[in-house]
Amino acid sequence: MWEKVFDYFQSLTTNDFIRIYWYLFLIEIPRYLFFDYIILVLYYLKRFSTRHDYRRAQNRFWTEQPLISVLAPGKNEGKNIYKLVKSLEAQTYQNYEIIIVDDGSDDDTPIIGRSLEKAGLIDLFIRNQVRGGKASAANLALRYAKGKYILHLDADSSLDRTAIERIITRFYMDDEIGCVGGNLKVRNAKESVAATMQGIEYLMSISVGRMITSYLGIYRIISGAFGAFKTDALKRIGGWDIGPGLDGDVTQKFRKMGYKVAFEDRAICLTSVPTTFKKLAKQRLRWNKSIVRFRLRKHIDVFFPNQNFTWANFLASAENILFNVVFAFLWLFYMIDIIIHFPETLPLIIAVKLVIYTFINYLQFFALLAVSERWKQEIWFLLYIPLKSIYNGYYMRIIRLMAYIKEMYFYSSYKDAWNPAKTSDKALDHGKL
Repeated sequence: MWEKVFDYFQSLTTNDFIRIYWYLFLIEIPRYLFFDYIILVLYYLKRFSTRHDYRRAQNRFWTEQPLISVLAPGKNEGKNIYKLVKSLEAQTYQNYEIIIVDDGSDDDTPIIGRSLEKAGLIDLFIRNQVRGGKASAANLALRYAKGKYILHLDADSSLDRTAIERIITRFYMDDEIGCVGGNLKVRNAKESVAATMQGIEYLMSISVGRMITSYLGIYRIISGAFGAFKTDALKRIGGWDIGPGLDGDVTQKFRKMGYKVAFEDRAICLTSVPTTFKKLAKQRLRWNKSIVRFRLRKHIDVFFPNQNFTWANFLASAENILFNVVFAFLWLFYMIDIIIHFPETLPLIIAVKLVIYTFINYLQFFALLAVSERWKQEIWFLLYIPLKSIYNGYYMRIIRLMAYIKEMYFYSSYKDAWNPAKTSDKALDHGKL
C-alpha cells in the first residue's frame, strides 16, 4: 500500500499537485502552521516583555486578597463535588467561597452536597427540584455570590495549585479586563481513543487557538469549565442567557459592553471529556450549532456599523465564522470536486494528504512540548499523532458540517434570523449598548 502511495506521489506533476492539494496549501498550512507559529512566538515575546508588569499585578492581588466566589452548577455531579473541593483546598490562594447548585439531579448529589455543606467544606448548597439548565443554575448561584470575582467551574474539574492565583492576577494587569479564560487540559485522555484524540486536540488546537486570539484581541470563548469574571460586570450584563453556546454568548456580551477578554494559559484546569465517539459527536454537534445560533442570529448586530460594531468584535466573530463555517463548506466543495474528478486515485490522494497532515502535526506538537509545563506527561501523545490527522482532517469536519446544516435547516426563517432587533440578548437593556 505504501509503495503505491509513494509511486503515486512521485508521479504527480507540479500542476497536478496544486490542482489536487490546493485547499491544504492555500488555506490550512498558511493558517494553522505558519500563522500559528508566528503569533505564538510573538505571544511568548510579549509575556517576556511584560513579566515585570505581571509581578506587580501579582503583588497587587496578594495585597488586596479579594474574596472569590467559586460557582459549580451541574446535574448528577455528586461523585465529583468532593474531588473539586479537595482540588480547591490545595490552591495557593484560599480566600474563596464555594457555591454548588444541584440542577435537578436524580442521583445522590443532594445527600452529598448537604453533607459537605454541613461539614463546612462548601459554603452553600442549593438544589433545584426541576432541571432548568446550566445557565439558570449558574444565575441562581450568582444571586448568592459575595466575591469580587466569580470563578465558574464544571463540577468534574480540578485545578493546578496556582490556577486561581494566576487567572485572577490577569485582572490586575488591566482594569478594563472583564473576564479571563483558563487553560483546559484533558484528565482522562488515557481512557479511550476518543479521549486521547481530545487530549491532543485540547493541547494543539484549543489552547493554541486561544493564545493566538487573545494576543490579537479577538478571544471569543471563556470556557464554562474554567473561567473568571468580574462580579459587578457579570451582573451588569444580566448573567448567562438560556440556550446553547452559553460560554461564547456570555463572552460576546462582555465584549459588546466594552470589556476586554483575556486568556491565561498558565492557569490550568483538568477536565473530563467524552470517552466514546458517539458522545463526542453529540457534544460537538451542540457546540457547533451554537456558532450559527448566536454568532449569525443573536449577535449579528456586531457586523452592522449602526449597531454594536467595533473592529475587535467584528473580527472576533468574522474570524470564527470564516474559519469554522465558510471554510467548512469550502472543504465540502473541495472534497466533492476531488471525488468527481479523481475517483480512481481517491484512496491514494487521501493517503498522501494524511501523510502531509501527520508531518505538520508532528511539527506543531514538538513546538508545543518545548513550552508545555507538563511535557513529560504529554509526550506519549506522539504515538497517536497519525490518528489525530484523521480525527481533525475528516471526522471533526464532518461533524461540524452536520451541525451547521441542521441548524440552518431548522432556523431557515431568514427575516428573523438576520434581524438584529430580534435578538434576545439581555444586555441590550443596558444603556451602554
